[in-house]
Amino acid sequence: MTEDARATTVLLVGAMMVRLALSGAYAKYVRSGMGDVLLVAGILLVALGLVGVVRALGFGRRTVDAHGHDHDHGDRAGWLLLGPVLALLLVTPPALGSFGVGRSAAVAVSSSGRTFDSLPAGRTVPMTLLEFDERAADHGGASFGATPVRLTGFITPANDRTGFQIARYQIACCAADAVASVVRVTGTTGRPPARDQWVTVTGTFQRSADGVPELQATSLTEVPAPRDPYE
Repeated sequence: MTEDARATTVLLVGAMMVRLALSGAYAKYVRSGMGDVLLVAGILLVALGLVGVVRALGFGRRTVDAHGHDHDHGDRAGWLLLGPVLALLLVTPPALGSFGVGRSAAVAVSSSGRTFDSLPAGRTVPMTLLEFDERAADHGGASFGATPVRLTGFITPANDRTGFQIARYQIACCAADAVASVVRVTGTTGRPPARDQWVTVTGTFQRSADGVPELQATSLTEVPAPRDPYE
């Protein structure tokens, strides 16, 4: 790859990082809160790329070896590497969704050694899907009692084709290490929401025969995808 192609690649990668940081779309790939770091890194890459482009403009674009052979075709091949970078700069891929849930390895959720206190009665308790799964694994979900809970996740088909599930990913660092928490939803009527549609479901914990954490729904509302799709 020629010097101007390398410099342009660095410039575009930096511009992509700046755009993701400023738009908040970076949260689809890394943990929320890393936007400032990505913004600073992107600005530095943009500056470095601009310096490289300016320097490269002072060099000839065609090279001839000692035998008089033109190597301009190699320069053109180097520019092809900019294609993927431009694609990411112009189009932001969506966050992880139901496709990955159905194809990822099953993860046995435990209470992580915790014993949960009983939920307070008399009000609906919002919680993450991970906490719901962990409470379900702690003494068969005894801490739920009859207290209703509120969960938010995206629709994913149930493996047994009865009803549907909601899921949401947890990430330690970035989308590459994402693991999904899944809850089966029962008690709804009518046609279920479309696959990957985000919903907020209110209901009570229900023990299931196969051990899959289950929520007996009393209400279900379609909602926009959250700014931070991961828990």
